[in-house]
Parts: sequence; structure tokens; C-alpha cells
Amino acid sequence: MKDEGQRMPKLTIEDLQAIREKRQQVMNLRAGTARAKVTVHMGTCGISSGAREIMSALLHEIEATSTKDVLVATSGCAGLCSREPMITVELRDAPPVKYVDLSPVRMKQIFQDHVVGGNVVTKFALGAGSETTG
Repeated sequence: MKDEGQRMPKLTIEDLQAIREKRQQVMNLRAGTARAKVTVHMGTCGISSGAREIMSALLHEIEATSTKDVLVATSGCAGLCSREPMITVELRDAPPVKYVDLSPVRMKQIFQDHVVGGNVVTKFALGAGSETTG
């Protein structure tokens, strides 16, 4: 039970804006207005191989570039444990591309070249067109 002297922290304008932006990303996916979706594979094998660092690098790039039309998602194991950490990049009207053996530096390059620029980074790509999400 809560002490009468304890109060919940007040939300700031920045907190409310962050909540609104997160909700807008979800709505963009549902409405089909997100230009790109990046899925970070975060099964146990992915996490032990560095998927959290990949997620951090991705979120840093999105924030640093003020990108608003990219949805970030997570998934479990993709069945290629030896190639973790992995991501899947889906651009509208293009086949999804699975990237493997990632590092934060490679994530940054993939974000800049593929997610923003639309050019697949073939040296880190395992394959294209094997999956889609709705």
C-alpha cells in the first residue's frame, strides 16, 4: 500500500512528447505509413551475441538523424544462431533483407545506406525476399 507521503512522479512535457511519438510509430505501422521497418532479432542467441548493442546503435541513428518514418521491432530467434546478431530491413515496395554478423559500426552503415538511402549493403546481407511482415 502506498504511503500518503509518496506521490507518483509528474510527467513532463518531454515525457508526453516521447509517449506521443512512440504511439505515432505504432499507428504508422498499422496505417501503413511507415517507410521502413527494422527488426532486431533478439532471441537468446542474438542477445548473447550482441543484439542489445545493435538495438542501441539503431536507436541512436534514428535519434541522431531525427528519422520519424522508421518502425523498430524485435523478434525471437531466426534459426541462424551462428550468424547473430541479425536484423531484417523492410522498405516499402522492396523485398526484406536479412543482415548477419553485425556490429554497431555495421548497423550504422546499414541504417545510412539501406534504411535512409535505399541501397542494400550486400557485404553484410545474407539474403533478400525470404520473409515479410504485415
